Amino acid sequence: MLKPNVQTFIACDSDYKDADIVLFGAPFDCTTSYRPGARFGPSAMRAESFGIETYSPYQDRDLTDIKVFDSGDLELCLGDSRLALKDISARTSRILKDGKFPFLIGGEHLVTLGAVREVFKAYPDLNMIHFDAHADLRDDYLGAKLSHACVIRRCHELVGDGKIHQFCIRSGDRSEFEFARAHTHMHPFSFDGLDDTVAKLEESGVPVYITVDLDCLDPSCFSGTGTPEAGGVTFKELLAALVRVCTLNVVGADVNELAPSLDASGASTAMACKVLREFLLALNK
Repeated sequence: MLKPNVQTFIACDSDYKDADIVLFGAPFDCTTSYRPGARFGPSAMRAESFGIETYSPYQDRDLTDIKVFDSGDLELCLGDSRLALKDISARTSRILKDGKFPFLIGGEHLVTLGAVREVFKAYPDLNMIHFDAHADLRDDYLGAKLSHACVIRRCHELVGDGKIHQFCIRSGDRSEFEFARAHTHMHPFSFDGLDDTVAKLEESGVPVYITVDLDCLDPSCFSGTGTPEAGGVTFKELLAALVRVCTLNVVGADVNELAPSLDASGASTAMACKVLREFLLALNK
């Protein structure tokens, strides 16, 4: 039977009305501070996903057993961050109102703010778990308040003190680390402290948004990103961390900062696909 030529992430082709999780791409990278290209991440991940299996031997689960609808990429105004964030928020709002789980694929990390704004409206006691190489806590970057270098600072202005839990952070200016000591729970360099964080959040039962900047991975295994930072984690370490945090009351998530053209081998894109597969399977329990 002929079907429309619409490319989805592998096996994420459930009907919208039946789906539990809704993927949507935000191809935006106009505030990238170093090497651009993340706007091509979502489409590259869809195309490359057919090079991996639907089955995860790590979790003994299969994408064909869960219901995910891939709604494709948003058409964003690349020259206006505010308009782009507005469109991301609108899509997130629609997904939440329909009782489904919003899963955003970036794009640069600023896109997270558009989703978090709507998730926070639905869950005012929202906490965030943030995996990243960078603190993203600058108040502005070269005068711009809306930048991928400022996204977690803008999220903090929504959720408040003590509700952002940061891991793998190994880069930022001094003021960001000072801000983190006063206002967030930062665990630099690794996932040390994750078990204690998850235990506390499980006990409280609060809603949690998970944001994963793929540059938390070491450049030796993930070079296709705009601002690679030495000293990152491995795929297996990230997988274990994702499985652990997905035991929480997770109400929204994203994966971002793949810049496929910066790794001509395609290995980074393949890695991003595998991270997304494992993330989806860990969420759907």
